[in-house]
Amino acid sequence: MNAATNAVKTAPGKHRLLALAAAWLASRALMLWLLAHNAVPLLGRGGVAREVWRLYHHWYGVLAHGAFPAHDPLWQYPPGAGPVLLSPALLPGLTYFQAFVALTLASDAAITLALAHAGTRPGRALLGAAVWVGGLPLLLHLPLARYDVQVTALAVISLLTLSRSTRAYGAFAALGALVKVWPALVLLGTPRGRTTRSSWVWAAVTGALSLTLLAAVFANPFAFLRQQGGRGVQIESLGGTALALATHAGWPGAVRYQYGALEFTGPHVRTVAHASLALTAVAFGLLLLWRLRARRWTPATPYDAALSAVLLFTVTSRVISPQYMIWLLGMAAVCLTSRHTVQRPVAALILAATVLSSVAYPLLYAEVKACTWTGCGLMLARNGLLAAAAVLSLTRLWRSTAAPPRTGPQAPRVSPDARGATPAVPV
Repeated sequence: MNAATNAVKTAPGKHRLLALAAAWLASRALMLWLLAHNAVPLLGRGGVAREVWRLYHHWYGVLAHGAFPAHDPLWQYPPGAGPVLLSPALLPGLTYFQAFVALTLASDAAITLALAHAGTRPGRALLGAAVWVGGLPLLLHLPLARYDVQVTALAVISLLTLSRSTRAYGAFAALGALVKVWPALVLLGTPRGRTTRSSWVWAAVTGALSLTLLAAVFANPFAFLRQQGGRGVQIESLGGTALALATHAGWPGAVRYQYGALEFTGPHVRTVAHASLALTAVAFGLLLLWRLRARRWTPATPYDAALSAVLLFTVTSRVISPQYMIWLLGMAAVCLTSRHTVQRPVAALILAATVLSSVAYPLLYAEVKACTWTGCGLMLARNGLLAAAAVLSLTRLWRSTAAPPRTGPQAPRVSPDARGATPAVPV
């Protein structure tokens, strides 16, 4: 009888996993088809795939000779990006482009498996895996031609290992940060005490050792800092949206391709760029203040904090490239694996913004570049959703971790922390 009961209980879970696998196969086949037809005008006239077979392949040739492309203004990535761009060499029977896409799909599959595995554990949900499987194709074929899926895999796996190993959590976060900086933000929401000390120490040790190794193998490991410092205001950023609207009020600026993106040039652009950096500093200050004042942690708090941090730094950035949505989808998916998350409305806003990102690029990118009313309205809607998501995310995170109001003598609330222990909270 017990065996029969258990079989009945597990059957729906198996069916959901099979449905998830079928959805992944079908959606990724569609993404591959779109990539194969990316020369169609509506799909970007080949511009999406060009990033890999021209730019990444060029950097591959430089990296293969033991140096980072120090004098290339398009090289703006930390040293950990080097091994990722060299990784297609692991599949010698394929062209660079084919191998890169294959490894990107493998990283995508790893994220899906990690989310699905986490979703089948007690107190968890498969909603996170479903959001990732269904959300990534909303960006059409773009994710297959950028290395942001690989970076997101490191961040996702880092967060999902926290409940079992703070060492792995810190190590994966550090490796992700060496590839594209932002995964360091996943360390923000660790419960205070032993969990924070262990994970941060392991992140620091892993980062230092990996950076030392990369500096020993490749020349010019810190050349990217010079290129990053010269970046301006990209047309798809929040500041870029303000400047695009200003063109309709007589502002004489123009759009120019520089530092690997279309950026605004003209009067007051530097002021807008400095304002973006100031907003980033304010966001960092708010996150630090939250951490200092937080009093309650649930199993979802590290996930929710990671999503909130990545959202805030994305929205205040001078650049919001379409592939940044991959990061947000990954962090939102991790949140939705936990039934304790407070970020469900935020995830819905991110999905809506993802759809608009695909309309902006590649579908109607000509309108965005020309700063037409259609392009301005599209970016205003997309960035408005992201700004609303960032504010809502931080607000819900703050409220969920605030000390409960005192209504009289009561027993302390107990909640399992991210390591599976059960400390009393408030902390």
